[in-house]
Parts: sequence; C-alpha cells; structure tokens
Amino acid sequence: MSRHVDRIQRALRAHRSARDPFAALDAARMLREEAERLEQKAVEGVRAAGTSWSKIGALYGLTKQGAQQRFRQDRTGAGPAGTADLPDAEHDAG
Repeated sequence: MSRHVDRIQRALRAHRSARDPFAALDAARMLREEAERLEQKAVEGVRAAGTSWSKIGALYGLTKQGAQQRFRQDRTGAGPAGTADLPDAEHDAG
C-alpha cells in the first residue's frame, strides 16, 4: 500500500505546484484515481480478514449489495463487478 501512498503524495505535490488550472485538474484526477486504488486494496484487505459486506456497506452508508457493487472485483479481475455479483456466503452471513 505504500506505493499508493507515495503516488498520492506525488499527486498532492503536483496539485500544490500547478501553475495553471488545467495542470491542477490533471493532478486532482491523478489523486482521485490513486485514492480509489488505495481504497480498493483496503477493501480487499478487510474482506480477506473476514469483514462482511454488510459492515463495509455500513461504513459507506450503503447496503451490503451496494458495497458489493461498488467494490467487488469481477471474476476476470478487470474491476468492480456490476449486476452479475454472486452472494458470498463464506464471509457474509448477514
């Protein structure tokens, strides 16, 4: 995760030193993208540790299903899954 934090810090420095609004926008975009990757890794970590989708959803003000739709990786590993999510009975009894 430190790689993500390093990238976030670089994006913040780029934003602070931006000399024009477009460069500031680009730095903000880079910051958001890296923060989303960091967040995804953190979700994967708490899921691997046994945290339920219900608990993750509650943290974000979402239902269990909403958290799954937002964060669950699809079977190809290409990114968050959409409506084809299958329930995860192993970690999510509630």
